[in-house]
Amino acid sequence: MTPVQPFPGLSDKARARMLELGPMWASDIVANRKAVLEVYTPLLAAQDAGGIEVTRDQAYGTHARHKLDVYRQPNIRNAPVIVFVHGGAFVRGDKDANPQIYGNLPRYFARHGCVGINMEYRLAPEAAYPEGTQDVAQAMEWVRSHAQAFGGDPARIFLAGHSAGGAHAAAYVCDPLTRPVNGHGVAGLVLISARLRADARPDNPNAHGVRAYYGNDETLYEARSVVTHAENLDVPLLLAIAEFENPGLDVYALEMLHRVRASRRRSPRFMSLEHHNHTSIVAHFDTGEDMLGREILDFMAQAK
Repeated sequence: MTPVQPFPGLSDKARARMLELGPMWASDIVANRKAVLEVYTPLLAAQDAGGIEVTRDQAYGTHARHKLDVYRQPNIRNAPVIVFVHGGAFVRGDKDANPQIYGNLPRYFARHGCVGINMEYRLAPEAAYPEGTQDVAQAMEWVRSHAQAFGGDPARIFLAGHSAGGAHAAAYVCDPLTRPVNGHGVAGLVLISARLRADARPDNPNAHGVRAYYGNDETLYEARSVVTHAENLDVPLLLAIAEFENPGLDVYALEMLHRVRASRRRSPRFMSLEHHNHTSIVAHFDTGEDMLGREILDFMAQAK
C-alpha cells in the first residue's frame, strides 16, 4: 500500500515547512500561526471559486460584530447548512482572518452542495461568559429564519466551531445557562480543536483569554466548562484534533469523548489529523487535502 504523502496539495518547500512547524508548534503559537497562514493563503487564493455566491456581512444582531457571510451555489434548494464559528482565544479573531481564511471552510462546503455560513461574534473582555455563546444563539436564530431563502434546509443545520469558537458552539448545545429552552435547532455538532475546558494553567499560552472570557475566579471554571455538561448533548457529535495542538486541547477533546460515551453509551466520531497543527486543521480546507472535509460531509449525511 502506497503511503499517503503528508499535506497533499502543498509544494515540496511548503510541505517541508509544515513538517518543521509541527513539533515546535507550542513553543510560539503566534509566530507559528503566522507561518501557517503564509503557507496556505496563496494556495487558497489560487483555487477557482467560480460557481460559489457569497453574500457578505448579513446582520444577525445590533453589534458591529453581529454579522455573517453566506456561501452557496446558485439555485440550490433544501441543502444542508453548516455554520462555522471561528477561534481566537476569546479575545481576538474575525470571520475573515485574511481574504482566504476562514472563508475557505464555508466555501469548501458550498462547493460540496451545502450552504456555508461564516459568523463573527463579540470578543472578551467586552463580552464575557456567556455572551459569546449568546451571540451564537442569535446567529442560529437568524440562520433558521433565513435558511430557505438561501437554499438551505432549516431542519438540517449543523454547527461547527474551532478553538474558542468550538467552546461557544458546544456551550450553545450543552450548557444549561445558554442552551435555548425551546430547542437549539442543531442537527449535528462539529468541534475542531475546541477549547472544551476553561483553564488558566501556566502552560496555557492563551490563559489570558480564558480569564478575560470566563473570569478570574478559577473556582467557577468547572461549572463553566463544556465538558462538565457533556451529558446534555442530544445530537450527533464529531470531534477533530490536530497532532500538534495548543496545550491541553487534545486532552479535553478526549475527555469530552469519554463523557459523551458514558452518557450516550456510544462513542462520537473522532479524528486526529496526523502532521497538522491547531491552525492548519482549518487552514487546509478547500485545498488538495480534504480528509477532514470528507469526514464532516459523511457525518452530516449520516447524522440522525
